[in-house]
Amino acid sequence: MPLFEIETESHIIITWAEEENDARAVVADAYPQDDLLRITKRPRDTWVISKGVLGLTTMKADPCVVARDCLSRSAGDKVNAIRLYRMETGSDLENARKAIESNMVMGW
Repeated sequence: MPLFEIETESHIIITWAEEENDARAVVADAYPQDDLLRITKRPRDTWVISKGVLGLTTMKADPCVVARDCLSRSAGDKVNAIRLYRMETGSDLENARKAIESNMVMGW
């Protein structure tokens, strides 16, 4: 059974259907308020979503790890750790203070 990719104004739907009219019926049944923008019969019977296209391939640093590293580099000096955290993450003063202080409480 072919796999169809159907795009509406609000959704992207992936469904199996015997033919295009059956795929259209799936959308009409599930999202009757949506206008169909595009329907594509996929060349294979599997669907792959590229993490690179979604921007999910670069791992971002965990804020706690960054805060603990800043505390370590500043030898526990809170003001210096906040400054380092702001430089590392681009956070504003209030968010940097919260990150550093919450990690100090947890016993970095």
